[in-house]
Amino acid sequence: MHFTLLKSKIHRATVTGASLHYEGSMTISEDFAEMVGLMPYEKILVGNMANGERFETYVIYGERGTQQIQLNGATAHLGKIGDRLTIMNFGSYTPEEAKVHKPRVIVLNEKNEIVRKEAGTTNPDLKVA
Repeated sequence: MHFTLLKSKIHRATVTGASLHYEGSMTISEDFAEMVGLMPYEKILVGNMANGERFETYVIYGERGTQQIQLNGATAHLGKIGDRLTIMNFGSYTPEEAKVHKPRVIVLNEKNEIVRKEAGTTNPDLKVA
């Protein structure tokens, strides 16, 4: 048996852009994505705190250091610039792994500056900034 647990979370991210005509996905500043262990094209669940919308999409990396959080394609209809989002993804863990697992989390302010970081469970395959 495996357990599905929160792996990564970017909490209270502010939407910085929206591109309806882009192919789809969510652009996340590369440094933010790496801090929480999100890979390009990895599936994410997004909750919009402004309107209650929840949707799934995938990650594409934005330019490092830009603090970019952009809704692309159809997801551009589900939020607007300035909305605050919770971006999550989940992993599958054995019972032994689940007992010691801690997710990687960053919490952002309204300017997408990091106000808190939780490194989560040590995993040699993931880099902690």
